[in-house]
Amino acid sequence: MSRTDEELFQLMREGDQKAFADLYDRREPQLYRYALHSLGDPSAAEEIAHEVFVELMRTDSRYDAARGPLEAWMYGVARNLVRMFRRRGPVEEPVDTAFHHDIVGGMIREESLVALRAALLELPERYREAVVLCDLEERNYDEAAQIMNCPVGTIRSRLHRARAMLANRLRKLKALEVTA
Repeated sequence: MSRTDEELFQLMREGDQKAFADLYDRREPQLYRYALHSLGDPSAAEEIAHEVFVELMRTDSRYDAARGPLEAWMYGVARNLVRMFRRRGPVEEPVDTAFHHDIVGGMIREESLVALRAALLELPERYREAVVLCDLEERNYDEAAQIMNCPVGTIRSRLHRARAMLANRLRKLKALEVTA
């Protein structure tokens, strides 16, 4: 039987190290990907994902089950940390090593991936978060709405607007490549 995040949290507060490990294994990869898609920096994403759990372990943790699910609280902490990293200034674009096997094809795919990441990072935060959660993290509208603490309709409209903004930005980049 799989325990809920809230049950694992309660057991963790009572000193159950396995409960902490289970919760960490369940949520850390998602928080890492969210931060990575939001910032484009693997080391910052790793730091953010870990910091969410540090905050959760604090004895004065602000999580309140009456206000919503633990997962939404964890994403809220991650969102705030992403904002703090953004205020620090621009991050270097990381080198994506996933495509280095086929050099020519890899270069083309990497250019497209870099362009997509750049366009995503240029989106206003509320739109970028919707794209990250729904398109990259493959969350449904209800889950994204809960995490972002807004109505489902807002998620739908932000996604529609974000996708249009991304498409427009990528079209402009493509046009610049053709004229160059």
